[in-house]
Amino acid sequence: MQELTGTILDPVNRRSFPGKITFHNGVILSVQKIPEADAGQRIIAPGFVDSHIHIESSMLVPSEFARLAVRHGTVATVSDPHEIANVCGLEGVEYMIENGNKVPLKFFFGAPSCVPATSFETSGSRLTPRDIDKLLERDDILYLAEMMNWPGVLNNDPDVIAKIESAIKRGKPVDGHAPELTGIDAIKYAGAGITTDHECFTIKEARDKIKAGMKIAIREGSAAKNYEALHPLFDEYPDRIMFCSDDKHPDDLILGHINHLAARSLDHGYDLFDVLQASSVHAVRHYGLDVGLLQTGDPADFVILEDIDSMEVLETWINGMCVFRDNSVLFDTIDANIINNFVSRKVSAAELEKRMSSSESELSVPVIVAKDGELITEKSMETLTAEDGIILPDPDRDILKVAVVNRYETSEPAVGFIKNFGIKNGAIASSVAHDSHNIIAVGSSDEHLAEVINKIMDSKGGIAVCDDSGTDSLPLPIGGIMTNRNGEETAGAYKRLTQKAIDLGSTLNSPFMTISFMALLVIPKLKLSDKGLFDGENFEFVE
Repeated sequence: MQELTGTILDPVNRRSFPGKITFHNGVILSVQKIPEADAGQRIIAPGFVDSHIHIESSMLVPSEFARLAVRHGTVATVSDPHEIANVCGLEGVEYMIENGNKVPLKFFFGAPSCVPATSFETSGSRLTPRDIDKLLERDDILYLAEMMNWPGVLNNDPDVIAKIESAIKRGKPVDGHAPELTGIDAIKYAGAGITTDHECFTIKEARDKIKAGMKIAIREGSAAKNYEALHPLFDEYPDRIMFCSDDKHPDDLILGHINHLAARSLDHGYDLFDVLQASSVHAVRHYGLDVGLLQTGDPADFVILEDIDSMEVLETWINGMCVFRDNSVLFDTIDANIINNFVSRKVSAAELEKRMSSSESELSVPVIVAKDGELITEKSMETLTAEDGIILPDPDRDILKVAVVNRYETSEPAVGFIKNFGIKNGAIASSVAHDSHNIIAVGSSDEHLAEVINKIMDSKGGIAVCDDSGTDSLPLPIGGIMTNRNGEETAGAYKRLTQKAIDLGSTLNSPFMTISFMALLVIPKLKLSDKGLFDGENFEFVE
């Protein structure tokens, strides 16, 4: 039998009081009010829950992700294993579940609904409606993960509808992913049985989706940062919002997690209990998570806060076990097995040339315009010079080459042009390239592009940066998207490579996170897959 006293923050009943929690074998036996003089200085609150995240985007396996997240009071995540499924299929989903089960943090996985996300790219695997149905039969698969194929929903694609119906017939929630969908389209999308969305970029879009019956996960990740646009929902629909990070790179995860969103919301003046409900209660109830909320009979999951305003965490408890205290994580790093699906080969600079069929010396070409802190891009038509039929980048105008190389089979690289990466002389590349995780690279010359791509080929996955002095990289041998290193070491390496990219001239806050979304075809407007330049609004390739 264990007891803790302190000021208890109870968002379920919207009250705070001096109290005592009694728990045994991981379960809360009682929560009692006591005299204030007996409570002491502790502030006890429910643990934080990330309502939508791809663990793989931390570049860490679940067990190592947990060692960083519990420092910030995260006790559970609603996790979509979409990334590893695109690489390694059902074996990858099983890998995530098994590895996550080795540590105390509670990982609640869903069935990845769109593998591959589109038919316009090459992925390492394909999950059929039958595969999804089998996954959803499992008790440890709690929901159908983000339905990216919103055109398929709106047009009643049989495979898409079959996947949704597999979840609905089992009473499991269906997550959404429908950027910029509003009005009648949002109503039809929600009407198919889709209950959440984390892709809102504007308050109008969020309002439309809420009115259509959906809940909104306010996202603040390493690349997509939508909190400032969406936080007024606390004034309008506090019962319809949750917090999520979606994609969190290791250097960000070291600094904070959902607790920082809670602190920002309090700083905006929002009600404490509305904030705590968005931080845990709404996700727990929506997905039916086995996570405690400081109620009698609940699992003993909670945090002890340094103070309410900062939401900094002194201790994290999961199932009655203290897993973080005195700035120390109280469980060890787990040895992670290696799984992968990678065809490694050398790419030559000549393969990355962008040729034109005419003999003109200038050509107007479509250019991807990257946006800092967002997944969406714009399209710009730019005039570029051609020499001997080869279209040249123009680093002086920040128009660089972008290439995507198929890493599952040998094929010709797809090459285009991109703005706003700012690199003057060099290149960066990554095999973390949503959603199929082929190798994507941005650089000032074909030679630099080939060098950085081949560095990733050599390690069968990773992120890399190069200039005239050489190449530096962080290998990602697990699926080409995760490392078997510990979290602190990975965060340090990632930070070092990010700084090197900035030293090349990049003005992006997170160049490697931004590049990882330049092949994400389901997010408008212009992206590049291994098969070519793609218009994400009209869902078709561009000449």
